Amino acid sequence: MLHALRRPRPLSWGLAGLFAALYACVAVNRHRRMLTQAYDLGIFEQAVRAYAHGEAPVVLLKGPGYQLLGDHFHPLLATLAPLYRLFPSAVTLLLAQAVLMALAVVPLARWAFEVGGPRLAVLVGVLTGVSWGIVEAVADDFHEIAFAVPLLAFSATALGRGRPVAAVLWALPLVLVKEDLGLTVAVVGALVFARAGKGSGTRALGFGVAVLGLAATALTVLVVLPSFNPDGGFDYWGQMGTREAAGAPWELAGRLVWPPLKWLLLGLAAATAGFLGLRSPLVLLCLPTLGWRLAADNSHYWGVSYHYSAVLMPLLLAALVDAVRRTGAFEGPGRVPGPVPARVLARGREAGADRAAVRRARRALAVAGLVALVTLPVYPLHELVAPGAWGTSPWLERARTMLARIPDGATVAASNRLAAQLAGRTTVGLVCREPSPPLVEPPADSPPADSPPTGTLSTGTLSTGTPPAGAVRAGAVRAGAVQGGPEWVVVDLADPSVQAPCAIADTLRMLDRYERLGYRRVVDDGDLRLLGRP
Repeated sequence: MLHALRRPRPLSWGLAGLFAALYACVAVNRHRRMLTQAYDLGIFEQAVRAYAHGEAPVVLLKGPGYQLLGDHFHPLLATLAPLYRLFPSAVTLLLAQAVLMALAVVPLARWAFEVGGPRLAVLVGVLTGVSWGIVEAVADDFHEIAFAVPLLAFSATALGRGRPVAAVLWALPLVLVKEDLGLTVAVVGALVFARAGKGSGTRALGFGVAVLGLAATALTVLVVLPSFNPDGGFDYWGQMGTREAAGAPWELAGRLVWPPLKWLLLGLAAATAGFLGLRSPLVLLCLPTLGWRLAADNSHYWGVSYHYSAVLMPLLLAALVDAVRRTGAFEGPGRVPGPVPARVLARGREAGADRAAVRRARRALAVAGLVALVTLPVYPLHELVAPGAWGTSPWLERARTMLARIPDGATVAASNRLAAQLAGRTTVGLVCREPSPPLVEPPADSPPADSPPTGTLSTGTLSTGTPPAGAVRAGAVRAGAVQGGPEWVVVDLADPSVQAPCAIADTLRMLDRYERLGYRRVVDDGDLRLLGRP
């Protein structure tokens, strides 16, 4: 067993398998605890569910008739459809994401093995697996960038090993993952072009790929996304600083470095590469993602939370391995790939790397290791050893009991986190929005509702003194008078995500409207409410 781990293939795949299992435990357990959300796990499950049934990815959680290809361009999601058809559950997406993210370990660990042997391979593999951007993304629902992380890892590694064709082939599918990644493909092409000799076919390949990447992003943003979008445009233009770029470019330049929260992102990214990685050309692959994030006016993009930094992790760690390799500090068992300076090779052949190079390499690896140690208890991988993360609270029991009353195939309006639990077995939209089909209110002179049905469940009353479960609001319309609307309305008024995508005021307004129209309280348990259509 130990002998097998001294070979690059079983070592790298073994590490990837280990982290896939760890990621899966964290993600699935968070879904079990109802910490996942309609935005974004529910959205992507509705899209993949549609693909699995041969339909367009129309996502009710984004709005009635909303075509998800008008939000972001991610047709590669359709490759999950056969798997989801066999196992129709949100867990399928979470497990697929865990495997995809863990695959990034394979090329980076194998390259590190070539550069410095099994110890360096284990270190780089572990640094990749526990990297803060990937861990946060794994625990933050599901996102299309799960496909980008391994593709970027394989492409950047191929670039560093001097394999331009492989780098291009791994990079090209990125244009089907998300619209902005065409810019990263363009940088891959530019690096291939810069490293190739004049007049070579590789140089032409690099130029062509750079043009293709730019064209892919332009086409998707200017043509494809607007053609699917219900408003006929690209929803994120307003966040990208386009007005500043056109009217006052200096304002956009200032926005790239202010407010100071952006310094944390840049500093943590540089430290992840051990700072030495900033000397590698591979770090240029980070510029497109960092550029649009820093230029945007959405503060979620600036920080080190959510899933936005996952695509940076394989690029930063590839830059670290490349920079360590260039120092000549290690004598790996494989060939010395890529353009190592001739003076370093000569010095290495004669007397090994000088002590300064060794110190630089070790210092960079130590910094990267320190970042991993510091961020490990901050990001969700620590939940694996947190006893409180594996229990079942009384609230969770009550919420499960409430959701179990909603039959499969029903139409539902739900709050953010509860919707994520229902997206695979019901037709669910957000409670704060106009439902689909729309509510058709009866005439104002409709008689009041009949008396409440028997068999309703009530485990408490609201602190506001509202009626118990099964009660009908005074003045509500009679049963059967309401047309359209969901069969069920289910909310958690204590959901901490109530500010987005739905403000609590909008949720309360719609709840009041449903009750005025005669929806009956089937469950009224503190902050948990379930209403049934009259």
